[in-house]
Amino acid sequence: MAPYYWKGYLKLSLVTCPVSMTPATSESEKVRFHTLNRQTGNRVVSQYIDSVTGKPVKDGNEAKGYARGEDDYIILTDDDLDAVQLDTVKTIDINKFVPADSIEWVYLEKPHYLMPDDAVGNEAFAVIRDAMKSDNVVGVSKLVMGRRERAVVLEPRGEGTVLWTLRFGDEVRPEAAYFEDIDDDSDPDLVPLVQKLIKQQTKRWSPDMVGDPIQNALLKLIDDKKKALKPARKSSKSGGDTAPKSNVVNIMDALKKSVAAELKSKKAG
Repeated sequence: MAPYYWKGYLKLSLVTCPVSMTPATSESEKVRFHTLNRQTGNRVVSQYIDSVTGKPVKDGNEAKGYARGEDDYIILTDDDLDAVQLDTVKTIDINKFVPADSIEWVYLEKPHYLMPDDAVGNEAFAVIRDAMKSDNVVGVSKLVMGRRERAVVLEPRGEGTVLWTLRFGDEVRPEAAYFEDIDDDSDPDLVPLVQKLIKQQTKRWSPDMVGDPIQNALLKLIDDKKKALKPARKSSKSGGDTAPKSNVVNIMDALKKSVAAELKSKKAG
């Protein structure tokens, strides 16, 4: 099973099953840089510094603080924060359903893959998934992620379920405020021409359509610099270097040799 970052339970009325969840997207392949000291080439280490004493703060002395006035904070410990955890920390309790096409795309924030966590829960998970799929609905629930309760929606997808975190209503700007000055009608003579152009340029969706040109350019730049840093190969006195034999086994060659050996042994027999 793919690595997960959350484990808990999926619950619908009296039906409960253990599930695990992992983000559906990843940026681990993106080019990332470390901050270095240009003069020494060493990595730079970041530290929390006490704003008054100017001294570094040890990890064990770091704490969460809620400001109630200027330079006046209420300190909260990890135990304090754990004490206010909600039931949604470990349970996704589906308490309502809505038509699958009723949630506007702008409310969908980040997708996660939700799957049964053991064989015992497979049947319960499949029943909830297939029932939503048959009725063309999605489940609405809540879940604590990063000490914050989030609204989520569960969408059946293939053999699994995609869990989307949702933006809250006050986080979404009303589109009417931005689109109201746009003309309602378009030129009826031009629309067929644009439709023809669209038809010519319509293809089936492929992830290759959204490649990252900056990422590709950075990888090429890094590769070029790697090559420039390689030391020059020493010339041998014999007038040329002999390449070392590769230890990598060519699977096709190995199969051909095996088949030939098998045929030879049959003929010999």
